[in-house]
Amino acid sequence: MADDVYAKQQFGQKIGFGRLPALLVVDFVNGFTDPDILGGGNILDAVEATKPLLAFFRAAKLPVVFTRIVYADDGADAGVWCQKVPRLRDLTEKAHASQVVDTLAPVEGELVIRKTQASAFFGTHLAAHFVGKGVDTVVLAGCTTSGCIRASAIDAMSMNYRVTVAKDCVGDRALGPHEANLFDMGQKYADLLTGGEVVAALKARAA
Repeated sequence: MADDVYAKQQFGQKIGFGRLPALLVVDFVNGFTDPDILGGGNILDAVEATKPLLAFFRAAKLPVVFTRIVYADDGADAGVWCQKVPRLRDLTEKAHASQVVDTLAPVEGELVIRKTQASAFFGTHLAAHFVGKGVDTVVLAGCTTSGCIRASAIDAMSMNYRVTVAKDCVGDRALGPHEANLFDMGQKYADLLTGGEVVAALKARAA
């Protein structure tokens, strides 16, 4: 079985949490929750599962960061990714599709990162923000699992952050890519826990 190959080669080791975890909520915006725009699959379920995880981070006064894909109104900053997925260009600053969903709306003191690429780190000041806060662990929620979550997880680990993907708090427009990428990230780049397991682990550590 494939799992046996990974185990034999010592993939899938647990990395755990460091001193200060932050919750990174990636692209849970209206356009990615609407199957007529860029959504579908299990993304709405992931939004619902993220609510208690977000509430815990807020109550614990742990850092929370959101991301939005935002392009200039005239498309001046639209690159090759927008050639591959032209509807991304609709995600402009004031477009309804580009706004964080109301049920997870950022509150005062929570940073919102604008990005034009899949990774939350590429071309943004997110890493500098985390350095300033002393963050060493990134807990990921958002969408899509196979796109912006995966890209953010790889970049985070590349910068030596400990990464946990809250596996029921991430979603994709198709379940095949969602499940395959969760498996792969769990073997190579991140720990996989449910949102509830993240909360339980952090509560136990603080007790």
